[in-house]
Amino acid sequence: MPDTALGLLNRVFGYPAFRGRQAEIIEMLAGGGDAMVLMPTGGGKSLCYQIPALLREGCGVVVSPLIALMQDQVAALRELGIAAAFLNSSLSPRGAAEVEADFVAGRLKLLYVAPERLLTPRFLQLLAQVRVALFAIDEAHCVSQWGHDFRPEYLGLSQLHERFPQVPRIALTATADAVTREEIRARLNLAEAQLFVASFDRPNIRYRIAEKQDGRRQLLAFLRDGREHQAGIIYCGSRRKVEETAAWLQREGYPALAYHAGLESRVRERNQERFLREEGLIMVATIAFGMGIDKPDVRFVAHLDLPRSIEGYYQETGRAGRDGLPAEAWMVWGMADVVAQRRFIDESEAGDAYKRVASAKLDALLGLVETASCRRVALLNYFGEAAQPCGNCDTCLEPPTLWDGSEAAKKALSAVYRTGQRFGAGHVIDVLLGKPTDKVSQWRHDKLSVFGIGGELDEKRWRAVFRQLLAQGRLAVDHDAYGALQFTAGSRPVLRGEETVFFREASRPTKVARKARAAEAGEDTPLFDALRAWRRAAAEQHNVPAYVIFHDSTLRQIAAQKPATLGELAGIPGIGAKKLEAYGAGILQVVASC
Repeated sequence: MPDTALGLLNRVFGYPAFRGRQAEIIEMLAGGGDAMVLMPTGGGKSLCYQIPALLREGCGVVVSPLIALMQDQVAALRELGIAAAFLNSSLSPRGAAEVEADFVAGRLKLLYVAPERLLTPRFLQLLAQVRVALFAIDEAHCVSQWGHDFRPEYLGLSQLHERFPQVPRIALTATADAVTREEIRARLNLAEAQLFVASFDRPNIRYRIAEKQDGRRQLLAFLRDGREHQAGIIYCGSRRKVEETAAWLQREGYPALAYHAGLESRVRERNQERFLREEGLIMVATIAFGMGIDKPDVRFVAHLDLPRSIEGYYQETGRAGRDGLPAEAWMVWGMADVVAQRRFIDESEAGDAYKRVASAKLDALLGLVETASCRRVALLNYFGEAAQPCGNCDTCLEPPTLWDGSEAAKKALSAVYRTGQRFGAGHVIDVLLGKPTDKVSQWRHDKLSVFGIGGELDEKRWRAVFRQLLAQGRLAVDHDAYGALQFTAGSRPVLRGEETVFFREASRPTKVARKARAAEAGEDTPLFDALRAWRRAAAEQHNVPAYVIFHDSTLRQIAAQKPATLGELAGIPGIGAKKLEAYGAGILQVVASC
């Protein structure tokens, strides 16, 4: 590894050593080779192309899908003294012309550009006039039509290899299963690229998944358990639910904002800007929000509805704890979520192949949420990575109780069969409990042999039984029959008594783990609070988000070590030469005053 690469890491970025396979990737790209990189959010993907761009002659061109991400990355690079710029629709014509002039004149080392702009004849003509150090394609999973965030404009990026075959390329993503990886390779002409796969594990994230009983009440309990002043993201399945949840949180005293594709662009941009720049805000959003959001101090990501796939869940929860400090991924889900997801797939205008893949992805997600073993093991296994129980998820901290549900499963399946496989879970449960509803009487289901045979369980537990039968593939939902429950190949072996079925009891999370989590993070000190206040003022002065100045992790190190000299301060990770020069004296003054 050339000393200059490590020297740049130390002097410019302020870190003592590379992490994981960063050094290998940088060496490959700096030497002119292509690379395909799968690395979790917060794993240091940006350095993998930023340092090679600084080492090589010319300007590194970074393809990025989001304006907010470009702006944050460029602001952070400029704070480090690196000549960087972006080209996107937020610039005025004059501003864009100035960036283009700097690009052609060789005054930039990194230029961030949206894929649709990069592929315009004008920009391709500009590329032909300059020395390009490398092409970095961020969020490369957007090229996959099987992925959770497909963007058609990414398909044209194969032109880069055709037009500039000598320029090295790197494709980066935090989320890609085997199918998506192969599609990225094929669509971006990266057949010869070396694949670098880092561990997908985010050990600082605690995973918690619970049965949805009263989503709002459960969310409120989660927030009141020591998260009142934390930045977080809450994902909802619909635009209406986003707006209603944000308004409800505001009434409960929480600083909540809404974000979805149906809002006016001005409102979306303002809310996103506030979330990035202010501390302690909660963003309630659909999946339209989040990709490329570089806010490191998001302490929790909550889901009030079931995501569409494990990739989507991993991508969304990965926005928590990018700074490496403790964070939470919390979710509640119910059978209605499964029905809604199945309906979405079945009613899609996509072809049968897409529907089969989408159904398989949903089945894998159901396996994750209903597992009685370690969540992290199940999550990492999906991405082809072996793991041991983590001790940092709900099933490890509070192992669920399993019960032999074979008899309950037989009764449930019998009721589905006797009612003709034409009804949803609610009606079938009414039959099992012997409820004389109008619908039961109308269909004469009170005359069936299964009427009233399920009195040993209450409605809540029967709903859990049906939800887990769906998750285990013992039942399916037929949307052509308005959500009717129907048999699968796994139904009859249970009815015949050939297979034993186990169900998990609903667990009730305690506050013990939360208190232990707070101890791990370290209690906030007066010095840390003073440093955050200083950082806030510096960020306002420089008109950048606070984390562009320093991450919380760097401030915690300062608060713990209490440096008294610039030399001592320089040894703290995250403080490079430029930031030491710009902020060193101010930091030491804050430390001395506390």
